Amino acid sequence: MANDTPGNLTPSSWIVRFAPLIARGGEVLDLACGYGRHARYLASLGYRVEAVDRDADALASLAGIAGVTPRVADLERGPWPYHNRCFEGIVVSRYLWRPLLPMLINALSMGGVLIYETFMEGQQIYGRPTDPAHLLRPGELLEMVRRRLTVVAFEQGESEDANGGLYVIQRLCARRGPPGRLPPPLG
Repeated sequence: MANDTPGNLTPSSWIVRFAPLIARGGEVLDLACGYGRHARYLASLGYRVEAVDRDADALASLAGIAGVTPRVADLERGPWPYHNRCFEGIVVSRYLWRPLLPMLINALSMGGVLIYETFMEGQQIYGRPTDPAHLLRPGELLEMVRRRLTVVAFEQGESEDANGGLYVIQRLCARRGPPGRLPPPLG
């Protein structure tokens, strides 16, 4: 599950920055969504959002939100629930299960946008996660997608959250097919 809580539903600035690249009104998969900070944000922009997580209690907080369809699924121990489905956007924040990445790429429609950010090696200094299975190696996310997607933006390293907390993260935005329009400028 993503590291959001009922009290912290502010969307990631990385996802906010690149969400406009997703086709207007398109269907978006919010993977390991937790309490749905990104599902809520994307639905507010007019996207149809499939919000999936294994935590039924967290997903219950999304009941009744227009444009959001919650789905309980254990993405690590259960079957992949999205065979034969395509999404115009897929967002993943603070979650890593390497075996899913090929399935995510396959679930992107042509022109679809993958917006991904999660912790990497070095995070152990600042806190959880500390297990190497949940930490990307330097450049790993970029290497995992570069043969199948067009990379729009990539960054990695130490970062600070809105509350001044430090963490070590990798972020990527990539598109299936040609690059398309440019991302919005920083700032």
